[in-house]
Amino acid sequence: MRLLLIWLINAASLLAVAYLMPSIAISSFTTALVAAFVLGLVNAVIRPILVVLTLPATLLTLGLFIFVINGFLFWFVGSFIDGFVVHGFWAGLWGAIVYSLISWLLSAIVLPSD
Repeated sequence: MRLLLIWLINAASLLAVAYLMPSIAISSFTTALVAAFVLGLVNAVIRPILVVLTLPATLLTLGLFIFVINGFLFWFVGSFIDGFVVHGFWAGLWGAIVYSLISWLLSAIVLPSD
């Protein structure tokens, strides 16, 4: 049940990002559900590999390169899901930051802390 609720929170966060940022567009709630699912898979599978491969750059920038990785993955997911459009890398970078903040805020409000 908790996993389903987190998935819905992430989809709502994507819709909020699309509403707040004109460079990101989502056509429907179903598209937001699919994009949230794919973003979760990408962040669980591909992101750890990229973090390990780019560890020297991450250490050199004191961890700020993680923002670049998150932005790239957000942009990457937007490039192959129909109805989820991210206009460029910078939109992906800022979209990933705003998405993380909104998702964190909604999770803190909706989900009880254990």
